[in-house]
Amino acid sequence: MKIENCKLKISRKGAIGVFDSGFGGLDVLKHIVKKLPQYDYIYLGDTARAPYGERSQEVIFSFTKQAVEFLFAQGCPLVILACNTASSEALRKIQKEYLAIKFPDNRVLGVLIPMAQEATEKNRSKIGVIGTSGTVASFGFIKEIKKINPKAKVFQKACPLLVPIVEAGEEKSQIANLALTSYLKYFKNKKIQALILGCTHYGLLKAKIKKIIGKDVVVISSGYVTAKKLKSYLNNHPEMEKRISKTKTILFYSTDITDKFQKLGTRFFNKPIKPKKVSLE
Repeated sequence: MKIENCKLKISRKGAIGVFDSGFGGLDVLKHIVKKLPQYDYIYLGDTARAPYGERSQEVIFSFTKQAVEFLFAQGCPLVILACNTASSEALRKIQKEYLAIKFPDNRVLGVLIPMAQEATEKNRSKIGVIGTSGTVASFGFIKEIKKINPKAKVFQKACPLLVPIVEAGEEKSQIANLALTSYLKYFKNKKIQALILGCTHYGLLKAKIKKIIGKDVVVISSGYVTAKKLKSYLNNHPEMEKRISKTKTILFYSTDITDKFQKLGTRFFNKPIKPKKVSLE
């Protein structure tokens, strides 16, 4: 896999675009590349305006639309919204009011529906969700799960300390253990069968979460699930698969390049990245 410095545009057909408001989507991209290494990818992080969680729905839609337009302009016929907030607050409007009019042949997919589908497999009906305060307040996962299984019981817990812990590089620390133990106590008597990690940052905490929550609970992270569902989507839509270029190249873009982005980005993606700064406004 070639990681380019963004001086070259991906040519031929097009790449798969992956968008997140910040760094966490790089964990999603890591899993996608591992499962589908043959394709070209462009990652975009809107780090200058992150986090999206406290923004209004109108602003989230506007920011997400700008990101999608940028990735389409780079030649991406397919874009994955790795951001849980964007998937919850903007995806349906993007699909129904934007793509249908301006880009009817392109597609934008999110992470909420695949994770809801994964959580409800094998007749699982008691599901836990942990996420940022914004994601939990949006009830996005509850809505998608209820569409699949109206009788499902969904228990949510906001975990505001986890993102700062991960971004500080403390995911292996005692502080992380204490925070997770405290948050996950909420589910102790709920008899949940699956736990959705409703924030891309939480993928770096998955091993600890599994240990604390117990072996009988399926822990569902967006990286693994999105990669699996994307592979299935491309298999079922050969007309789209043919539009994706296959030179094993990845380009990285960010709206704010800092030492933090370089350091965190490398940790999330598990390889050094070379991003280029762009403006979406």
